Amino acid sequence: QVQLVESGGGLVLAGGSLRLSCAVPGRTFSGYAMGWFRQAPGKEREFVASISWRGGTTDIGDTVKGRLTISKDNAKNTVYLQMNSLKPEDTAVYYCAAKLRENWNWNYWGQGTQVTVSS
Repeated sequence: QVQLVESGGGLVLAGGSLRLSCAVPGRTFSGYAMGWFRQAPGKEREFVASISWRGGTTDIGDTVKGRLTISKDNAKNTVYLQMNSLKPEDTAVYYCAAKLRENWNWNYWGQGTQVTVSS
């Protein structure tokens, strides 16, 4: 079992920035990748970004490319989502996820953290 604990959400004005964190407490993460998804009210969950845990290869969703970046700190077992130039349409619950093997589904999910961008 992999527990994921998110933090860093909140309310921000359009154009502002936030940094989300997702930690794996109490153990060393040894899976394939960690990532971020988001879900806005009335919409399906959307892929935001992912990063491979060993090589650091990143994948960024088309709707956020150029504004959001993903990074990791292996020593802290933590992945970050830096969000810049935020727009009201970025308002959603952001979920951290972990994938243990490359061709597996995203196996583990955090509880989610709310990001609200006001215009």
